[in-house]
Amino acid sequence: MGRKVTLATCSLNQWALDFDGNLSRILKSVEVAKQKGAKYRLGPELEICGYGCADHFYESDTLLHCFQVLAALLDSPLTQDIICDVGMPVMHHNVLYNCRVIFLNKSILLIRPKMLLANYGNNRELRWFSPWTRPRHIEEYFLPRMIQDITGQSTVAFGDGVLSTKDTCIGSEICAELWNPRSPHIDMGLDGVEIFTNSSASYHELRKADKRVNLIKSATNKSGGIYLFANQKGCDGDRLYYDGCAMIAINGDIVSRGAQFSFDDVEVVTATLDLEDVRSYRGEMCNPHMVYEHKAYQRIKTDFSLSDGDNSFLPTHQPVEWLFHTPEEEISLGPACWLWDYLRRSGQAGFLLPLSGGVDSSSTACIVYSMCAQVCQAVENGNSQVLEDVQRVVSDPSYRPQEPKELCGRLFTTCYMASENSSEDTHGRAKDLAAQIGSNHLNINIDMAVKGMLGIFSMVTGKWPQFRANGGSPRENLALQNVQARIRMVLAYLFAQLCLWAQGKPGGLLVLGSANVDESADINPIGGVSKTDLKCFLQYCVNHFKLTTLTSILEAPPTAELEPLTNGKVVQTDEADMGMTYSELSVIGRLRKISKCGPYSMFCKLICSWKESFSPSQVAAKVKHFFRMYSINRHKMTTVTPSYHAESYSPDDNRFDIRPFLYNTRWSWQFRCIDKEVAKMEE
Repeated sequence: MGRKVTLATCSLNQWALDFDGNLSRILKSVEVAKQKGAKYRLGPELEICGYGCADHFYESDTLLHCFQVLAALLDSPLTQDIICDVGMPVMHHNVLYNCRVIFLNKSILLIRPKMLLANYGNNRELRWFSPWTRPRHIEEYFLPRMIQDITGQSTVAFGDGVLSTKDTCIGSEICAELWNPRSPHIDMGLDGVEIFTNSSASYHELRKADKRVNLIKSATNKSGGIYLFANQKGCDGDRLYYDGCAMIAINGDIVSRGAQFSFDDVEVVTATLDLEDVRSYRGEMCNPHMVYEHKAYQRIKTDFSLSDGDNSFLPTHQPVEWLFHTPEEEISLGPACWLWDYLRRSGQAGFLLPLSGGVDSSSTACIVYSMCAQVCQAVENGNSQVLEDVQRVVSDPSYRPQEPKELCGRLFTTCYMASENSSEDTHGRAKDLAAQIGSNHLNINIDMAVKGMLGIFSMVTGKWPQFRANGGSPRENLALQNVQARIRMVLAYLFAQLCLWAQGKPGGLLVLGSANVDESADINPIGGVSKTDLKCFLQYCVNHFKLTTLTSILEAPPTAELEPLTNGKVVQTDEADMGMTYSELSVIGRLRKISKCGPYSMFCKLICSWKESFSPSQVAAKVKHFFRMYSINRHKMTTVTPSYHAESYSPDDNRFDIRPFLYNTRWSWQFRCIDKEVAKMEE
């Protein structure tokens, strides 16, 4: 005789400190879960306040408002007759914990604090929270009066316990605990827990989704069980995009899954499964003679059943195949979803992008076009929230987007900012791409502004700087390049604020960046994506969106066009200016960032991997050049435009990679070590 249960997990687009919106989305997910017959609903990590509250977790207001939302959830008719598992910060004995609050029918069953905190990369949980360090230990937690008035309880269980219903046993993990070598589900499974839940705020990185899926499959493959994974989705106020992927697994197989990239604010994933399948699996897989000694989990008992007596003929969910996105698809979808959340929540009317006709700015333009394509698809699929957001952004309550190119014309302004150093080739490529994606395209000449700035300098100093090509010094040449780059961004902000005003339309535009640290912007969707991946992404756009003009952009050598032309042709290239190719820079950057290499250890690695291409002295020269330029320009990273976080190799150092910005640029000791090794090899 089967014991069939229907369980629900979800992905919610929560927003830090948006207590009204967060409450509404939680209640909607509970409503949908109940409509699908679920008796247990799991939500994302810290879903009540939003995961990205950062130093707002220090504020008593945040804790107060979380309990107010919890009170509203407890008191709502929607949360009756279903076990609800929600996330919020809770202070116990004056210590702040990241917690799950599990309740049923206006009664809190258990508050389970997080035991293993994420404190690497983008994660700073130890800055705000303490880990619960007492495994399988339960204490009394005294509830605030506003909660006591609803539940009639003065204290509830707080700690590492499990929930025992009339038909099964449920144990909680929270996000990073799944990724730990000693995950709680191991001990819980050996102690008879049959259903594991994991509430996460797991952010998107290129090529990461399979790791998450494999961990969840592995968690139940070894000793059986059901695993529910809930995740945050969307941009909750920072550089990160949480990519959903709510899923349910049993005995090593994924049986139900949600979308990785979606404009749905609330996505509920359910599965009907047979508890007897878990018991049969464990009966065969677990050695009955295995000796396992440990302190048993304290079971919080509740007079409630997840299974109904009349559901014997209810079909159970079967394994599904997980089709992973390619990195090119991820670049097309993830940053586009992030941009949409940023636009609709910022109160602005669209985007403005300085479009140079190169790979970087063209990639940003293609991501905006992809965003428009996803918006149109969501509206066609009946997503009323997306339609409402579009109508508010364009200030037209009757507007309904029909196709991406037409929507792009309503939301997106591109501009080619020409100077006397610009070529007809880049001008033509920018114009052709703008025409294909449908953006509102402007041609702006900056020569008058540049000459005005230089005129002010000349009036004060009596000097007029010259380019290197005209006999000027390196200092003059660099200054003349920088003034063009910075004037372009000043003009970009001017047009972003006033071009809609000039057309008699309301609102302003967000300025988009395209990775150049000399040119700041509001946000940058490609700042965490490597040049190699961007080129693959543009080729994907040629095939997927039929943007054929990108072919000529991919074939053109990258150039900033900040120095004079020779016979009307570009002679300045980015790679010549950098002293290395983009592919070489990518290798060096990853060694510095991901492999944590200083100058000497980087040299030791590269003399092996580059031995077929460069001599030891050439490798040494490239390593020294990189670290010299890195230390000279490091301070710019402290004010870098907020970028979409796409992978661990990222220039967004002031948040993701905490290192100093004032260096001894000679690196005398380090470089001397390299020179000694080079001398040995050349003897």
